[in-house]
Amino acid sequence: MRKAGAGSMAGGGAGAVAEVGAVLGGQGWPLSSEGGGYDSAPLEPPEKARLRRNTTYIVLAVLLNEKSEVLVMQEAKRECYGAWYLPAGRMEPRETIVGAMRREVQEETGLQCQPVTLLAVEERGPGWIRFVFLAQPTGGTLKTLQEADGESLQAQWWDRKTPALKLRARDILPLMELALQYKASPGHPPVLPTELPCPWVGQRLLLVFAGSGGELWVLLAVAGGTPHLPVAASGLSPSELGERLLVGVHRLLRRCLPPPTQASARVRGLLGVQHLGKEPGQSDGVCFNVAATLEEAPGRPPKPSPPTLRSPDFAWWKVEDGALRSRILQRLSQDSFVPVCS
Repeated sequence: MRKAGAGSMAGGGAGAVAEVGAVLGGQGWPLSSEGGGYDSAPLEPPEKARLRRNTTYIVLAVLLNEKSEVLVMQEAKRECYGAWYLPAGRMEPRETIVGAMRREVQEETGLQCQPVTLLAVEERGPGWIRFVFLAQPTGGTLKTLQEADGESLQAQWWDRKTPALKLRARDILPLMELALQYKASPGHPPVLPTELPCPWVGQRLLLVFAGSGGELWVLLAVAGGTPHLPVAASGLSPSELGERLLVGVHRLLRRCLPPPTQASARVRGLLGVQHLGKEPGQSDGVCFNVAATLEEAPGRPPKPSPPTLRSPDFAWWKVEDGALRSRILQRLSQDSFVPVCS
């Protein structure tokens, strides 16, 4: 087994600094071409994502005006005709995530908009993922009843109190509150999807261990080539679609970490999202850049170095770059990540 806390890995430090810095800043990083681009998967190789076939992406936007009123639209669909909801809908093949969000907002409300940040990701497994945005209007006019079509009946600004609206579902109320909280006091830096291709639904893991002496380590995958942040692919077969999105991360952690009798990994949230979608069936996937920390069990004293890993395919990399170390510690101390809601 590879020893823990062996210091910086020869030849891998510069690349690791660049990748960790980019992922930490929400810009994303191209997936490695080595070994299929993933370090852990339920199947070898994992099934490629195919939008509207084995996976569905939903986009939803919360728009606020200067009065902190929320933009809502009245449904035209038969099953929820006349009810009110936030502008939302399914992504289409060849769309980017932001492009789909802008299209849905304009079709359902008449307004053009600009995304501010990704507020949250909601999921029911890799087969159903909803991207929730905070956005601001940039033009257009509110759709009226005279302009009703198959997309919606009309749109209006709503203060969440009057008039009393019949909602299609109450799941949008916490999202409105999340948007208002972010507007008042942002809980994380602005995060927007990065346009980088991914063939499957997966998660890149930034796992951090903070030693008792103030030193910092990051887990890297080292098998077969250039050291990089480990990537887990989620299964999209019918038997696996019911698994939660972060199952892939936990599977990877079980492969490389010792049993959680002394320390366990805690997923903190998302640093960013990567998707391109320009080639249906080839780049319909999404890579979620996930932050996690390895923490000692309650009541146990902190350790000076991380635990020994179970697999030689992974290694701990000691962060020697002072600026990068400070950035990592700041994000962790502020707990400033995009939440994943299951």
